[in-house]
Amino acid sequence: MTSTVPDTDQAPAPALRGPVARPGSRLLHRMVWLRLSLLLSAPLAWMVLVYVVALAALLITSLWSVDSLSSEIDRTWTLDNFRTLIENEVYRNVTVRTIGVALAVTVIDVAIALPIAFYMAKVATPRARRMLVVAVLTPLWASYLVKVFSWRVVLSEGGLAEWTGLGSPGYGLTAVVITQSYLWLPYVILPIFAALERVPDSLLEAAGDLGAPGSMVLRSIVMPLLVPGIVAGAIFSFSLTMGDYITVNIVGGANQMLGNLVFVNAGAANNLPLAAAIAMIPIVVMLVLLTAIRRTGALENI
Repeated sequence: MTSTVPDTDQAPAPALRGPVARPGSRLLHRMVWLRLSLLLSAPLAWMVLVYVVALAALLITSLWSVDSLSSEIDRTWTLDNFRTLIENEVYRNVTVRTIGVALAVTVIDVAIALPIAFYMAKVATPRARRMLVVAVLTPLWASYLVKVFSWRVVLSEGGLAEWTGLGSPGYGLTAVVITQSYLWLPYVILPIFAALERVPDSLLEAAGDLGAPGSMVLRSIVMPLLVPGIVAGAIFSFSLTMGDYITVNIVGGANQMLGNLVFVNAGAANNLPLAAAIAMIPIVVMLVLLTAIRRTGALENI
């Protein structure tokens, strides 16, 4: 009795099934750039629509003017709004005040965030680190208005600041700096904490074993690795302060910042082109700041 063995060499290959057999899938499988382009097209289109188109519309609006008789917008392009911002002393003072407050808030936040972030990253136990991260993130879950009005109560006459004996600065620029420093502090702590976590403990231990003093370790090892985190936190704090106007309305007293002028001109004054021109000032300031930071090379490591 003989048995026959099937000839496996001539057996037909199974037909390809599934997405690989489809022409479109085979094309995407071969062309990685096409697959990547289709994947990024939707978010890139949204970014262009939300940011680029919005900024272009803001710039175009700032070149319009308002007819003094009819209060209608004249869509003829002119630089009168920017000329007003340069020649009017009020707008110059408000611009300088806004930049000064933003710088003060940034310096205070960085000074407070550095020791907190260092303790979280290098000193605290894992359990304490997790608790501190939650403590830093918890204020972000509360309403922005609730936090600002809470500081209004603290800084008010007869409020918590006076009750504790510390004294209250009252409503004004000092109150604005204190409130905004509190509001943006988590945005500064977290990038610095992330940068410190990337500093290997072995580097610090090796430097200590070689007899390097603490100041040299901080200057030569920690700070170069920490600069990107500080820059990221400073950008958050500075930009958020430049664009804020609610805090000034609540605890700023009679003081004004650029955000207030945008709000007034876009609302009560019904001068949308001038409001758009004022809104261009923080954008220009941030572009100049980012260009200066980019020249230092700090942005490349963020």
